[in-house]
Amino acid sequence: MLVDIRVQEEGFSLDAELARLAGVGLDVGGIGLFMGLVRGDGGLAALVLEHYPGMTESMIARIVAQAGTRFGLLACTVIHRVGRLPVGAPIVLVLCAAAHRGAALEATEFVIDWLKTQAPFWKREEFPDGQGRWVAARESDEAAAARWGMDGPTES
Repeated sequence: MLVDIRVQEEGFSLDAELARLAGVGLDVGGIGLFMGLVRGDGGLAALVLEHYPGMTESMIARIVAQAGTRFGLLACTVIHRVGRLPVGAPIVLVLCAAAHRGAALEATEFVIDWLKTQAPFWKREEFPDGQGRWVAARESDEAAAARWGMDGPTES
């Protein structure tokens, strides 16, 4: 399986990433896609993301490896941005390529569900009045990951 994992401050081009993955020379029949954006809930101005370099990429690699095994992926791209991101900015991109659409779509959902709960990112909300607060884990994210029937990604 071809894997591309990036944690970066820079933005990304959805078109370029899709073209790159579609052109890997494998028998790709479908690409599942999830792109998350910074929401403006409650008057939010920006979201600041921090991570633990090395550890973050390692956990994402474990999640992707588990998805690859479970769904027979041919390739997977995960790009997660860090730094200060304004409302509406792309924050994460997950692309899963498989021979069939069902596997590609399920794998994409699997990766984002586990990414939200297991990858070491810390998020701080910033508001126009200068106030800020750290974002706590959400029960809905934990429930989404738990439905896959595992305690977490296994070592790869």
